[in-house]
Amino acid sequence: MPEKVFIFDTTLRDGEQSPGCSMNLNEKLRMARQLDRLAVDILEAGFPIASQGDFDAVKAVAAEIRRPIIAALARASELDIKRAWDSLKEAARPRIHTFLATSDIHLQYKLRKTREEILQQITFAVGLAKSFCQDVEFSPEDAGRTDRDYLVECCHAAVEAGATVLNLPDTVGFCMEPEYEKMFADVKARVPGMDNVVLSTHTHNDLGLAVANTLAGIRGGARQVECTINGIGERAGNAALEEIVMAIHVRRDFLPVFTEIRSVELYPSSQLLTKITGVAVQPNKAIVGRNAFAHEAGIHQDGILKNAITYEIITPQTVGMHTNRIVLGKHSGRHALTSRYEELGHKLTKPELERAYEQFCKLADRKKNVYDEDLIGIVREGFKDIPEMFSLKLFQSLTSIGGRSTATVELERDGEVFQYTATAEGPCDAAFLAIDKITGVTGTIQDFSVHTIAPGASVEAEVVILAQFEGREFTGRYASHSLVEAAARAYLTAANKAVYELKRVAVAAGGASN
Repeated sequence: MPEKVFIFDTTLRDGEQSPGCSMNLNEKLRMARQLDRLAVDILEAGFPIASQGDFDAVKAVAAEIRRPIIAALARASELDIKRAWDSLKEAARPRIHTFLATSDIHLQYKLRKTREEILQQITFAVGLAKSFCQDVEFSPEDAGRTDRDYLVECCHAAVEAGATVLNLPDTVGFCMEPEYEKMFADVKARVPGMDNVVLSTHTHNDLGLAVANTLAGIRGGARQVECTINGIGERAGNAALEEIVMAIHVRRDFLPVFTEIRSVELYPSSQLLTKITGVAVQPNKAIVGRNAFAHEAGIHQDGILKNAITYEIITPQTVGMHTNRIVLGKHSGRHALTSRYEELGHKLTKPELERAYEQFCKLADRKKNVYDEDLIGIVREGFKDIPEMFSLKLFQSLTSIGGRSTATVELERDGEVFQYTATAEGPCDAAFLAIDKITGVTGTIQDFSVHTIAPGASVEAEVVILAQFEGREFTGRYASHSLVEAAARAYLTAANKAVYELKRVAVAAGGASN
């Protein structure tokens, strides 16, 4: 019968240690609520001794988030462990997670202690943590490079002192899969009293093996895995939660285990973390990257259009994405082009398709991606002759420190002036919202890029925006000394294209237009 693997999320602790990914108390609470919706089993909320802010954040998470176990990290010292317990007192299910390095490299160069001194410190630290909290996790830091016989001694000392979870970290991402798997099998077989102790993985991605090693640890007997959303963490990062969960989900034939993660919350969790930290996910990131369900090669597109299972082993909806994407570029074929034209309301005859495909290929050779407006431009006059549906007459933006932003936009159409003031979290968002309200079309930003023009004292920013309106993508670009103004004007360009095209489609369909 399949056994459960417990998901220990350390996004708020180890993940936060990734450069640029630090979070304040409110941000940690927002992320913790999402992790609760994701249904992680254990949530490591922080390292309370590190700062007053970290202590307050762990305390707040422990008081509010009641379903999962809430863990706090502590070095194997009295001050750390007491501080961790003080932060966890209000938790419904608290866990103290204490750690101490055990590899000879760390003992010699970092701790300057003997093996016997380390064993005594493990016994003291785990025992002290146990006096406060029944659930105690011990991590022999750098277990992957620790002498195996000595590692067994360290784990035995922790279990005898009352540890309920033994975490065997590959702290520097050094292990190969067979080594990591065997370490778990050895500890499980050689440490007395393991019947009531859970083994846990904790891997780093220095050699790109974090997820692979985590799965190897499961094969070796681990039933808890420590991981982070988007794989953020020290140096090259931690094992990515979403990759582990979906690997287990898809390959049940190979791994006879399961998790209780709500997979539809994976993409929302990834997006929230990106929004909080400002650190974008690489486009080709497995499971949650922008290109994870995107297809450009003609052979792939043909297969996907016939049956998605040909090139997708997971549906986008399984992880919380709305749909896959057929990306039109120089590798696309006629089938994908025909399908997209039909979605845009253009049924082309075979000769028309051939002419359109020839022009499309020429355009695709010059551009990385071909958008809806380009396709429409091929079969019609092209957007170069589109009348300016709305022209910008006034734009004002006001941002308060630590607060929300307000934008006032005034647009003119056919001699009539429209004005709207919107408030949002950021100045660009406020401007986009005001434009949406006036134009009557609502856009969703798909891509937002900023390029510097003529750097120096009089620097200009060029903003390029890809926005989706009613399922169709339109682009806009503008350069200005003001980044917010450039963004607003670029967005308005995309919105103007959308208004024009949606009106054209409505007229063609015999519907009314404004």
